[in-house]
Amino acid sequence: MAEDRGPEQALSYFQKGYEAQMQGDLDAAIEFYTKSIEIIPTAEAHTFRAWAYSFQGDYERAIAECHRAIEVDPDFGNPYNDIGAYLIELGRHGEAIPWLQKAMTARRYEPRHYPHFNLSRVYVKQWKIQEAIREVKAALELEPGYVLARKELHRLLGMLN
Repeated sequence: MAEDRGPEQALSYFQKGYEAQMQGDLDAAIEFYTKSIEIIPTAEAHTFRAWAYSFQGDYERAIAECHRAIEVDPDFGNPYNDIGAYLIELGRHGEAIPWLQKAMTARRYEPRHYPHFNLSRVYVKQWKIQEAIREVKAALELEPGYVLARKELHRLLGMLN
């Protein structure tokens, strides 16, 4: 029975971390994610701890945490997209591209529209408007209800006039 307690306790800490993060208590969230990782390291817990670090503005630490998530599960797509997003925030646009492309092809990744949208952000910064439009359209193909992408597509199309 003690063996069953490990995964349950790890999941409980992860859930508490998520709840704390949603309430804006980032320090508590990081503490709970850390406890979860100490019991059973998962790509999810590392990725969410990275997300909490990013909310604190600590993008370098968030990127390092995403690398740990990838080590645990290279098929989990979220940390690839997140590294790309954090690099964009740091102004390292070119470095973000391969990470976003990896997210697009990751085996285990649900919100596949995000890396396309993030890649469009890179292309906008590089003044590659046609490429940005292509990526926003790809995001909308995957998630037609993505309002932010619809607004961005409208904005980008207006830039062409």
